Amino acid sequence: MGTMKSAAKKNTTFSGKTREDLIVKYAYLVRRIAEKMATRLPSSVILDELISAGCLGLIDAVDRYDPKRNVNIKTYAAHRIKGAILDELRSMDWYSRSMRKRIREIEKAVAAVEGRKERNAQDWEVAHEMGIELEQYFKILSEIHDAALLNLDEHIRNHDNEVITKKTFQEQIISKDDPSKNLALQELKQAVSTAISGLSEKEQLVVSLYYNEELTFSEIGGILNLTESRICQIHTMVLVKLKSRLDHYRQ
Repeated sequence: MGTMKSAAKKNTTFSGKTREDLIVKYAYLVRRIAEKMATRLPSSVILDELISAGCLGLIDAVDRYDPKRNVNIKTYAAHRIKGAILDELRSMDWYSRSMRKRIREIEKAVAAVEGRKERNAQDWEVAHEMGIELEQYFKILSEIHDAALLNLDEHIRNHDNEVITKKTFQEQIISKDDPSKNLALQELKQAVSTAISGLSEKEQLVVSLYYNEELTFSEIGGILNLTESRICQIHTMVLVKLKSRLDHYRQ
């Protein structure tokens, strides 16, 4: 498994014992964030590896922190820790070639159905477009989720899935405002918002409960009176749909 590169030049805000004290003071954030993220990931992910990446993120946060940016250091550290863990997760080769092919097939089917119907594609319609039974379609969704958690913040690869073209979470945190990048980010946020608004009411609720409320699939299933497995399928399908609708943002 890869590790986060601590490439940035250290600032001079903290040094010596003050720096060490801050790292010790906020060390508890690393385990808290790692454990919370682990509950939303496949069981194959090792907690200690998440914690290791998070520790590097904490050290990086203390070394980079700039009081002039008017951001609370605890908030900044938590942001960096989570980003470091996400980058570590993205360094893993989660999907086999055959699994990537299945994802592309579903994306293609979703795009075809929604292009004809001009509305949100239903599960049975996607299955029909792929020429498979609904039960087999649900099985594929479960297999995709079991292989790894599709994440909106993951790297976006090119259509051959060979070259990573999007910068990592850590690399995208910049110290100075860039008007052109800020505009592009706002446009992307609007595009994502529009794509989400096109989902079904149930799909939007799963997105809200998972990403905003940060509930587990089991907790969401309890609220919607659905099995955890079914919530996993809905979540996977949501992300495949969003990827399909945001395809033009791929480099």
